[in-house]
Amino acid sequence: MEEEASPPGLGCSKPHLEKLTLGITRILESSPGVTEVTIIEKPPAERHMISSWEQKNNCVMPEDVKNFYLMTNGFHMTWSVKLDEHIIPLGSMAINSISKLTQLTQSSMYSLPNAPTLADLEDDTHEASDDQPEKPHFDSRSVIFELDSCNGSGKVCLVYKSGKPALAEDTEIWFLDRALYWHFLTDTFTAYYRLLITHLGLPQWQYAFTSYGISPQAKALLRLFDGSSPPVDLNNPRGRAGIWSRRF
Repeated sequence: MEEEASPPGLGCSKPHLEKLTLGITRILESSPGVTEVTIIEKPPAERHMISSWEQKNNCVMPEDVKNFYLMTNGFHMTWSVKLDEHIIPLGSMAINSISKLTQLTQSSMYSLPNAPTLADLEDDTHEASDDQPEKPHFDSRSVIFELDSCNGSGKVCLVYKSGKPALAEDTEIWFLDRALYWHFLTDTFTAYYRLLITHLGLPQWQYAFTSYGISPQAKALLRLFDGSSPPVDLNNPRGRAGIWSRRF
């Protein structure tokens, strides 16, 4: 059974939480209008939980993912803004716990009895190129696990590119949008985590890495923090702006 999270705390008073959040709490708390910066503290995963996950899924977990879970069994940080007298939840940064790092399957995508299968959605006309790696497949060629449901705007996924048995070095991080199109994010979990923190968990920030980009509303929100946070290249669908040097 997954251990219960500790009560949420405001800010990052503990050194290990400060390390985990890369100091982003100080940036948020010093930003005008930002309030209720909250981290739901979670205990570290035990090594046997990682081993059980690997055996159950016939996949070797990447070393940086293991190190992350040995620090905290999942991650959830939120913050709000105060407009007039109203508190509006805005930012949300999340990584699923080990128990929720589940494989993407037909049942997790559709609930309608006559819905198309994931195999029906396969399109092999757009394969790897110089500037875009081969996209994941919904069939046995890839093994896909959900890292974050993105509050319903898509799914960030840990993708094993070569099927089972799956090796740690064959992983990448991809974004699956609501139309079930794939968009490459990063080669490693560490690089993705930096992106997550850099973009402050703003709504739909992953769409900055799609060909159509994020919504005008989200762009406006990001610009509110131009003076406080690392720059974000909103016009480059495969941009790498603002990636920090932290490693797990």
